[in-house]
Amino acid sequence: MPKTEWHSPAPRRSPKPVEGAAAKRKRPTEAEVTVVLVSPKEDGNVGAVARAMSNFDSPRLILVAPRAPLGDEAQRRAMAGYEILRRATIVPTVAEAIQGMDLVVGTTDLSTGRTESYLRRSMTPREWGKVAGTVEGRIALLLGPEDNGLDREELRHCEVIVTIPTSKKSPTLNLSHAAAVLLYETFLGLKEGIYNPSLKVPVSEREKKVYFDLLDRVLTDLQYPVHKRRGYILLSRRLLGRALASEHEVTMMLGFMRKALRMTGRIRK
Repeated sequence: MPKTEWHSPAPRRSPKPVEGAAAKRKRPTEAEVTVVLVSPKEDGNVGAVARAMSNFDSPRLILVAPRAPLGDEAQRRAMAGYEILRRATIVPTVAEAIQGMDLVVGTTDLSTGRTESYLRRSMTPREWGKVAGTVEGRIALLLGPEDNGLDREELRHCEVIVTIPTSKKSPTLNLSHAAAVLLYETFLGLKEGIYNPSLKVPVSEREKKVYFDLLDRVLTDLQYPVHKRRGYILLSRRLLGRALASEHEVTMMLGFMRKALRMTGRIRK
């Protein structure tokens, strides 16, 4: 399924097509937020999310395999977020949507009890906002569909997990409301972070892939149980996400991994 952009029926000059979910461009000098909606069910909710995005300076919207076309209801609810809605990019998979992102933040409702134990260690939106204030780079805010939320495989893409505390009597938030809460705390954190001298660039997508590939090889050489290996790698991904490890820190860890591989290679021989 090719990537497309949605356009309104009104005659307008179409924006240039995006080459991939994350277009090739220079690394941003401050945090840049993209909202990713996975399989949204109601076009009105997508419009409402676009409106919230306009409130909190988040201009980029990506839709992963939406289940409804964006029609009049989406336009009506978008209001000031109409241009965000009009320029939304549509892609077939989450992997394509987060391509080129430096940090992926996912949302989940822990009240359902559907997630595995190592997926349940999450932040509140306020805690995430404080972390966001130290980020420099591309951030993806990943929100699941209205009926089921993000599934386990989609959550595995996320380095940070955020859960919005709600009343036990009514624990489920509307998609657009959840997006507004997350965008608000992100916005506050980033505004405060503009004056924070400790801003640092998260590890790039390429460096993370190299690191986790090496980690998998080390675990394999050490004969770490196969059924535990995937969970350990995910825990490591979340740890890097919460700590916002710098490129220098990960470079040092890569050196350790390579040394470990050389040693395990000798032992095998």
